[in-house]
Amino acid sequence: MHTEALVRLRRQAHAAYVIAKKDALIYYLKPPVISFGIVFPMFFYLAFAAGRAVPQEALVPGVLAMALFFTASAVGPLVTPWERNARTYERLVTSPASLEAILCGDVLAGLVFGVVLSLVPLALGVGVAGAAIRDGWALSLGIVLGALAFSSLGVLMAAPSTDTPSQVMMLSNLARLPLIFISGVFVPHAEMPRWGRLLSPLSPLSYSADLIRVGFGGEAYFSPQVDAAALLGFSVAFLWLALVIHRVMRARAR
Repeated sequence: MHTEALVRLRRQAHAAYVIAKKDALIYYLKPPVISFGIVFPMFFYLAFAAGRAVPQEALVPGVLAMALFFTASAVGPLVTPWERNARTYERLVTSPASLEAILCGDVLAGLVFGVVLSLVPLALGVGVAGAAIRDGWALSLGIVLGALAFSSLGVLMAAPSTDTPSQVMMLSNLARLPLIFISGVFVPHAEMPRWGRLLSPLSPLSYSADLIRVGFGGEAYFSPQVDAAALLGFSVAFLWLALVIHRVMRARAR
């Protein structure tokens, strides 16, 4: 029995890898992913920072956190609607791959997409803006665990039954924008009103940005241990909720 369970686990892990590879080959370079995942966050942050007396290198952690947030969560909300629109989603869920493997594959795709593209603002921040990495471990944790949580959030946003990507993007932006403003990326936690500090722990971006800030030598608002645990907790919660919603939707469709 133990051997059979291990074989099934390996098969599902391979299925998740194949699905992640499929997402990468088909969906990564579509215009909505490029615009909402790369261009939008960069201009959004720079427009907010324009005219403020902030050293250029001090902007790097915020730009990096914002870019990671949008890129890692850009693929997940769009994959399932595109699959439903192309009538390939039904074939996917009836394949030997379990629903858990399908969702994990989508999360893995977003994670890799976010981590790889975050290297661009990271390289620009270090090479052009003159920012210095002080704690590589904290920075790495902030990027990888942040990408995992944000990708899981993106998969959760795609869980409602729809085949229209524009509807999902509206929903995802309604969810993501408030999470940005309470995260401490734009306004430091110390300068936030009391209600902002109370809501800040509800945003996964708060913890990823906190770790990234520590990576560049800044002070942590939460402890690095709390940041890492919170990001893992958000990842599990988002993925579990996505799984529950998908199962409910499938049960209603029968």
